[in-house]
Amino acid sequence: MNLQLCYYGNEVLRHKAAEVAGIDQGVIDLFDSMFNVMQRARGIGLAAPQVGISQRIIVVDIESFKGPALALANPVITATSEELAPYEEGCLSVPGVNGTVVRPAAITVQALFPDGNEARFDAEGLLARVLQHEIDHINGILFVDHLEDHVRKELTPELKKIKKLNKGA
Repeated sequence: MNLQLCYYGNEVLRHKAAEVAGIDQGVIDLFDSMFNVMQRARGIGLAAPQVGISQRIIVVDIESFKGPALALANPVITATSEELAPYEEGCLSVPGVNGTVVRPAAITVQALFPDGNEARFDAEGLLARVLQHEIDHINGILFVDHLEDHVRKELTPELKKIKKLNKGA
């Protein structure tokens, strides 16, 4: 699979992605290809819509931060902590743009793992942050949507430049 990143302004990033019916070889291959794209781009998370595939699939790799590498299908946040935490986020689909986003500090996620088993697990810190960011992607939400209006307005020139990256892809 030769996947390419989609950038801000690409319509696939704004649609709610389709559920995965089950884990098959195609999904396993997609997980592998997404890990490759994410690692080449030096990211720590990637959602299938970011490579033009409207499916509820995400990969996360925070091993360099002493966390796990995960591949998940149909992830859903089932609980969030009341405690909120600000953190400066960026995104492979919005290169060169960062902004502080406030999210729950801890979450509970339910998802399918590559072995086909469904599991529920708790996440906090960076893992919770990345999972929320990627789950937003499969729901058609970008981190810039969480920024205050005046901050997003200041980013308009950069966002217009990023949109043009889609034409070359």
